[in-house]
Amino acid sequence: MDTQLKKGFLELLVLAAVKNRPSYGYKIIQDVSTVMEISESTLYPILKRLELQNFVVTYTEEFNSRLWRYYQITSSGIQRLKDCRQEFDELIKVYDFIMS
Repeated sequence: MDTQLKKGFLELLVLAAVKNRPSYGYKIIQDVSTVMEISESTLYPILKRLELQNFVVTYTEEFNSRLWRYYQITSSGIQRLKDCRQEFDELIKVYDFIMS
């Protein structure tokens, strides 16, 4: 898959992974890896970008005497996923045209 296309999909997959509940890095990797391979070195820059774009916010909680950073989707992030659906519908039309 094209690197730029994969990058865009990964950002959307990460947003989808935190859509229903806040999550932490390792769990996001597990969830996203069921669809597309992702490593820690790929995930954390994506999370930082999503945070800078106000698509996710972070907070920390103590668990087993360690602080865990959780990521939670914002209303802007939810809107980004909705916009993605429209873009996906347009992309399907392009693929249908190419394949016909």
